[in-house]
Amino acid sequence: MDYKSIYENWLSDKRLNAEGESELENIKDNEKEIEYRFGAELEFGTAGMRGLIGYGTNMMNVYTVKRATQGLAEFIKGLGPAAMVRGVVISYDTRRKSREFASAAAEVLAANGIVSYKFDDVHPVPMLSFAVRELNTIAGIMITASHNPKQYNGYKVYGEDGAQMSPEDTDVVVKYINEITDYLGAPSPTIEQIRRLVKPVPAKVDKKYYKELKKLALSKKAVKKCGKSLKLVYTPVHGSGYVPVTTILKKIGVNATVVEEQKNSDTEFSTVQVPNPEYKETLSMGIALADKIGATVVFGTDPDSDRLGVAVKNKEGEFEALSGNQVGILLLDYILTRLKEDNALPANAAVVKSFVSTGMAKPICQKFGVTLFETPVGFKFIGEKIKLWERDKSHTYVFGFEESCGYLRGTHARDKDAVVASMLCAEMVCYYTYIGKTVYQRLQEIYSEYGYVLDCNVSIPFEGLNAMKEMNAVVDGLKANPATEFDIYKVANVRDYSKNLKTDLATGAVTEIGSPLTNCVYYELENGSFICVRPSGTEPKLKIYYSVKSRNKAEAEEALEKMQAAVKKILKK
Repeated sequence: MDYKSIYENWLSDKRLNAEGESELENIKDNEKEIEYRFGAELEFGTAGMRGLIGYGTNMMNVYTVKRATQGLAEFIKGLGPAAMVRGVVISYDTRRKSREFASAAAEVLAANGIVSYKFDDVHPVPMLSFAVRELNTIAGIMITASHNPKQYNGYKVYGEDGAQMSPEDTDVVVKYINEITDYLGAPSPTIEQIRRLVKPVPAKVDKKYYKELKKLALSKKAVKKCGKSLKLVYTPVHGSGYVPVTTILKKIGVNATVVEEQKNSDTEFSTVQVPNPEYKETLSMGIALADKIGATVVFGTDPDSDRLGVAVKNKEGEFEALSGNQVGILLLDYILTRLKEDNALPANAAVVKSFVSTGMAKPICQKFGVTLFETPVGFKFIGEKIKLWERDKSHTYVFGFEESCGYLRGTHARDKDAVVASMLCAEMVCYYTYIGKTVYQRLQEIYSEYGYVLDCNVSIPFEGLNAMKEMNAVVDGLKANPATEFDIYKVANVRDYSKNLKTDLATGAVTEIGSPLTNCVYYELENGSFICVRPSGTEPKLKIYYSVKSRNKAEAEEALEKMQAAVKKILKK
């Protein structure tokens, strides 16, 4: 059936709600809009689904949410009655329609005889992950589009281990979803089913989450000495982080001044262009307040509070927004330092990072005798490592991070946790204050000790119905014609993650990478730098990652400029 016919069927269907009818009626003369909304189905991948809010098969709306949930329900029913009783935890953030979508998911589960536990207010990703484990549910649902613009929402599914659902189980769920052709035909529960099967998440879950986080503290003495006098500014950027971040900081004894204008939930995120704490602009109100009160550090979290952005004062006394890679290596260095100082570093300690994250993690881990593992982008792969090591005891997980401002210490959750990261960063500031230095000074010491590495990420936006197809085609083209140099910088090895193979350009030797498959090409350069190109799995952007190793910042910036120009030239071919 063509997109026009599908559009007409939706518009004429008496089950379509009044909002949907009005919205679709208003686009009846907009051919391009109709094609975008009905020319495809919103893809459900290993990270769930994410899209623009609106009515249509390619949009985030109550009907696509119910269809996805019905697919999940079929998967759970296939596991048997015990799985149905264990049920599903449902959480949501502050975005448009998040609460409505969460309720819709609970209703579909109830209509299928499946128990659900729904948070009574917004809760972040890490608390959803923790609740899945604490309540021993079979799955979890998080309604969020993370750091995307306000026009987006999304739907993420978690497995019983608290990590995002495995690719194998996701394939089964997707099979059930694809069998559902009637978008408006999701079953409705009876009042009795809702009363019996839709339950609140017990208050004790939140309390235990904070208790678990406090166990991960590393510098109680320094926090006790410096915490109350520390001037720290925090902004939740209108998201779900306000309560948990301020709660954990208060519990460990750190004072935080909150940006009042960004404290409350706001579906429009009206004080920022994009609610992404990776950008200094998103932290601008926090930085302004910090300058006003004489604070030394600024924290910001995204709508679902799984990402933490940090700004600190540099040697000139001006605030500098740290990259996710810089915060990652600071936390890595701090955690390993404190564990070693306390004789608490496990002999089989392991750190995990995504392969696009900074190359500086390797020498830091080598110094401390810690094994470093790399995974594809997606924290679920870090969660899989934790699960594996809990089973075979081969390694003890101590820290994991991604360059996109995602960090996790502890195994209480299996996804990025900006709440525990806020706690650790706050006590890290206290620790360095206690020993007479700043976080920025420690960062410069790291560069002096291990060599300078400049990490930079570039996103190229794609638009339209075929955006994902076009992005993947670009990456496929790079794999078909592998580059051997970028300006004066020679390529040593090329990794093709879609085939799990690495090719040594000098010898022609081909070896297996030992990684889950993903469409990505990764160039290892002879000077120790890398360039990586991959399509985003959550938004229509082609992502290019540069990790440039050099003797100092000036040389690294010059090298980066040459590499970027070379990549642009290749992409234009």
